[in-house]
Amino acid sequence: MLQLKHSNIRALTSFASLSLALLLAVVQVAASDEKADRDKPMNIEADNLLHDELKQVSVFTGHVVLTKGTMVMRGDRIEIRTDADGYQFGVILPESNKRAFFRQKREGLDEFMEGEAERIEYDGRTDRVSLLGRAVLRRYNGAKLNDEMSGQTIVYDNVSERFTVDAQPVKGAPAGGASTNARVRAWMTPTPSGGATK
Repeated sequence: MLQLKHSNIRALTSFASLSLALLLAVVQVAASDEKADRDKPMNIEADNLLHDELKQVSVFTGHVVLTKGTMVMRGDRIEIRTDADGYQFGVILPESNKRAFFRQKREGLDEFMEGEAERIEYDGRTDRVSLLGRAVLRRYNGAKLNDEMSGQTIVYDNVSERFTVDAQPVKGAPAGGASTNARVRAWMTPTPSGGATK
């Protein structure tokens, strides 16, 4: 009878170890969701689509909404190109007198980066988003606006979670529309000590 109890304990211990290993695997997958946005499929809705299989280019027009994991992009025209290695590259253009839109969740936090510009470029190989022409980048903690930066060119690197803001437009980028401001502007909320912000 005593041997049966020991074997039951061994079986329960084995089962508990296996359950714990599976739980840890699920937690690790969930924690890396935002970083894995670039590996998620692209879902696009639009009024029209023109696809060129030979050039691997798709042009979506009319109220276009693109989602890729936690990433959302909106504009009037989105051109998607896929290179020989399978990486996707996108150019998002807005309706006349408006700006294209970008939003993505930050890794492991209840925070979102959100941007607008006259042209948005997405590079799937480097996981970078470039906001070109009257560019604005905002950081939200939940629904609360924490920080806002503006300039002519903003480049957001999702891998390092860093960005640069430049008052001068990149060569070939939109000239900046009605904006004549040649300075970078930033509005930043202080982070309480011990806060979750990176």
